Amino acid sequence: MPSFLPSIPASNSINAEGNSTRPPQNMDLGLLGQSLGFRIEDAMDLSRHPIFSQIKPNSIGADVRVGPSSKSLPTSDVNFSSSVWSQGPPPQNEQQPPVISVPRGHSENWGETNVPNASPITDASTDDTEDKNQRNGRGQSNALQAEDSSDRSKEKTSDQKTLRRLAQNREAARKSRLRKKAYVQQLESSRLKLTQLEQELQRARQQGIFISNSGGEQTHSNSGNGALAFDVEYCRWLEEQNKHINELRSAVNAHVGDVELRTIVDNAISHFEDIFRLKGNAAKADVFHILSGMWKTPAERCFMWIGGFRSSEILKLLMNQLEPLTEQQLVGICNLQQSSQQAEDALSQGMEQLQQSLAETLANGTPSSGSSGNVANYMGQMAMAMGKLGTLEGFLVQADNLRWQTLQQMHRILTTRQSARAILAIHDYFSRLRALSSLWLARPRE
Repeated sequence: MPSFLPSIPASNSINAEGNSTRPPQNMDLGLLGQSLGFRIEDAMDLSRHPIFSQIKPNSIGADVRVGPSSKSLPTSDVNFSSSVWSQGPPPQNEQQPPVISVPRGHSENWGETNVPNASPITDASTDDTEDKNQRNGRGQSNALQAEDSSDRSKEKTSDQKTLRRLAQNREAARKSRLRKKAYVQQLESSRLKLTQLEQELQRARQQGIFISNSGGEQTHSNSGNGALAFDVEYCRWLEEQNKHINELRSAVNAHVGDVELRTIVDNAISHFEDIFRLKGNAAKADVFHILSGMWKTPAERCFMWIGGFRSSEILKLLMNQLEPLTEQQLVGICNLQQSSQQAEDALSQGMEQLQQSLAETLANGTPSSGSSGNVANYMGQMAMAMGKLGTLEGFLVQADNLRWQTLQQMHRILTTRQSARAILAIHDYFSRLRALSSLWLARPRE
């Protein structure tokens, strides 16, 4: 292939021109460009020329060294003459590209460097941009790591607080369960003690052994078989009373008819008559046992009046339980309460006179001595006192008659359902008194 370049080797030309200055080299390159028919400035973009557009990438040859610095240039930048003339001269009728002067700096860089055809400023700016991007990336990575560590520390602190709160809640719940368990155990223990005391009291009543009201000492009853038999009968009466009350309560809650309810109410009221009869028989054997109320619980004995309850007090309690009452019923209950109060006052005055007379009889007597006359006077005084004590049985019978008549009069004034409510209220009142006594006996003693 013909070439217009000198046949001198590249190394000789470089040695021969080592002492020359750069301007001649630039001039030679300019002449070379003019002889080839294109300008050196167009070397930066040869693909736009129709001739160079047909050059294949595999036509690149060895590097050619140019200039005194012995730096190599790529074949794509120097051996372009062979490629040009191998395709033939350019057409004459084609318009030539405009001539543009080449800056000095560009021509110097053409022969000095063997780096690819790229702007060092662009490379430097690219490197700076990459460095900045790397620094920014490292900064962002450090910031993300700091944020992650901060978030982890916050989450760790929050988790620790949550764990502490959960531990505190568990501890509080555990203590609450322990307190509740202890309270339940205390209630169960109190219930067992109460049941045990009730059983002991029941056995004591059946055996004739009772708890004294003053000091709580146990004393044997010397009243004989009459008092003991009454205690046993009274326990049976309480059991029957509970059965009648349960039947009556069920009938009231079930709203049974008036006829059926009246039968149940009549049976419950008739059951009260049985206890009055039992008390009268027991008073003939030992009136002091009935009047003292040893067959009752301590709380019941506190409210006793002549061996039983006060009729007027029971009517006062029932006034609020039986509302609403008609005017006629209200007048009847008030009159019954007033008459019961008058009868109770009369019996109370009679008991006071009896006690005063008995005290005077015992106080005016002379002490017994060895003489027969004094012994006779003493025995006469004791006989007089015993005669006065005999009237106690009459007071007890009159008091029980007043109670029984009050219940019957109340039943006549009230309707059947009101009478049922009245009987239930009376039973609940005495049941609470018995429960109060049991709790009092089961109280802790220091």
